Amino acid sequence: MDAASYRDYTVLTDMGLMHELYRRYRCQRQSTQKRILLLGMPGAGKGTHAFKMLQRFCMCHLSTGDLLREEVRSGSEFGKKLKAIMEKGELIDDETMIGLIQTNLNKPDCKNGAVLDGFPRTIPQAQKLDEILQRSNLSIDQAIYLYAQEKTVVERLGGRWTHITSGRTYHNVFNPPKVPGHDDVTGEKLIQRDDDKEETIKQRLKIFQTRTFPIIEYYKQRGILHEVNSERPVLDIWRDIKSIILNRRY
Repeated sequence: MDAASYRDYTVLTDMGLMHELYRRYRCQRQSTQKRILLLGMPGAGKGTHAFKMLQRFCMCHLSTGDLLREEVRSGSEFGKKLKAIMEKGELIDDETMIGLIQTNLNKPDCKNGAVLDGFPRTIPQAQKLDEILQRSNLSIDQAIYLYAQEKTVVERLGGRWTHITSGRTYHNVFNPPKVPGHDDVTGEKLIQRDDDKEETIKQRLKIFQTRTFPIIEYYKQRGILHEVNSERPVLDIWRDIKSIILNRRY
């Protein structure tokens, strides 16, 4: 169950339940059925705004990071191999990533659209993704690039905390939880991931610059790239993203 579909209705007030019903009604009225890529360096805010997109448009969230971490938590042999690679800040091979995305795109949760976060990261992955979608007469509708300076990203990741079950992320300074150390929705404890340690962060940024940055140009040439400055307040960033999705801004 993804972050958007998880709710403990037994703890909702009457007003909270009405809000949830209205949210679902609005999702149906303004269903985008788009496939949108969220691009940017680790720590640029992709996780934060992907969750907002799920809430607002009832889209599914295909975060390769979350999908891979779920496999790691399973304790399987495959998961153990993935863990060793992830802790070094290296990329998983294309075949594994494409298989994960293809399987999840076909699930009912994605009928209202999908937010792809963390994939594709290379030109070959982007080309393969296009090929997979074309088989079903689909395509990537928009690519949103959240850009920030490397210095800003390092500061953000150093204070980032994650809710393991849902993938929601928080930050001590930029996006603190309502109750320190606990998830806003479930109240469960937050953790700091191994791949958010400084030495791993620097390796991840290096990989982004050499392997992933060319993706920005790839989608720019296709005319579907939208660049958003992610060094501003969260609400300002979200306003721009929402306008892009609703085709109010190009």
